[in-house]
Amino acid sequence: MTEGKILAASKNGAYVIRMTGDVRLTLSTTIDDYFDKMYEDESFVSVWVDLCDAEGIDSTTLGMLAKLAIEVKRTFGFTPAIYSCNTGINRLLKSMGFQRLFNLHEEVCGTSEFASEIPVIPGTEQGVKEKVIEAHRVLMDISDDNKSRFKDLMAVLEAG
Repeated sequence: MTEGKILAASKNGAYVIRMTGDVRLTLSTTIDDYFDKMYEDESFVSVWVDLCDAEGIDSTTLGMLAKLAIEVKRTFGFTPAIYSCNTGINRLLKSMGFQRLFNLHEEVCGTSEFASEIPVIPGTEQGVKEKVIEAHRVLMDISDDNKSRFKDLMAVLEAG
């Protein structure tokens, strides 16, 4: 698998976030920092997440995306969209309950060709661990299935 990257583009407050390759927890600080900057944009009006070039996406990244959807709905009053062309990732999104958080589209987004790579922000070991815990708490709050899916992992993370 190709190393994961986060690309982004924005115009007039409309954002497209494109994840490519194998997107893992090592990008959690980068993702979280970018989302915070996006929320601070006074012209922010929409966000689409493009997963069509993602080869894999881990549960921490899924939790970060769930956090994005919850924050956007709560603060800005709209539901973000996810575009995914990969049947495996589509199954994963649905199994995690993302249809409750996002407008899911199983097709090409088509508007992210001008996206540029977001510089990776390395996180500290403790900082990444906190983001992993937060991301999994968010996932667990989506459904009972997710609670049981991640309870053992959370017990280990919170004990250590």
